Amino acid sequence: MKVEKNNVIALTYSLSIPDSEGETDIVEVVTENDPMYFIHGISGLPEGFENQIEGLSAGDTFDFTVAPEEGYGEYDEEAVVDLPKSVFQNSEVDQDELLQVGNIIPMTNEDGERLHGQIVEIQDDVVIMNFNHPLAGKKMHFAGTILSVRAATREELDHGHVHGAGGVHHH
Repeated sequence: MKVEKNNVIALTYSLSIPDSEGETDIVEVVTENDPMYFIHGISGLPEGFENQIEGLSAGDTFDFTVAPEEGYGEYDEEAVVDLPKSVFQNSEVDQDELLQVGNIIPMTNEDGERLHGQIVEIQDDVVIMNFNHPLAGKKMHFAGTILSVRAATREELDHGHVHGAGGVHHH
C-alpha cells in the first residue's frame, strides 16, 4: 500500500531548520516509540510535506526540504502586533504569570479564528505579540521512515483524525 489520500500513515522523522548562522538545528524528533500518525490529505501538515511522501510505502525512507512557501509561509512583519494590556485581563488568570516573554497564548481574532501568539515584549500598557507560525519563513528539512500505511476507516474519515493506536481515543 502506498502513501496516498485517505490512508493512515505512521512515520518517524527528524525536522531540522537553519538557525540564524545558517547551521542546521534539529528542532523535533519523532521516534518509533511514539510515531506520528495522520490521515494523508487531511492532516493539516504542510502541503510540501504531504507531496514529498506521496507514493512511498512502508519501509521507505525520505529526506527532503520544504521551502517556506510550501510550508508555513513567509515570515509576516504585520503579524507582529501591539495589544493593550487590558485585552489580557481575565479574572481566572494571573496576569503576571500569563504575561511572560516567550509565552504562547491562544487568542481569537475579529473573525473568530483561533490564533496562537507568542509574547515578544511587554511594555507599560502594551504587549507585543507575534502571530507568525514558529516555522514561518523557515526551510524545513525532514528525514525519516514510513512505518506503516493502511486505509482509513469510514469513521476516521468522518472525524478527520486517526483512531486506535497513535490516534484519538473517544470515550
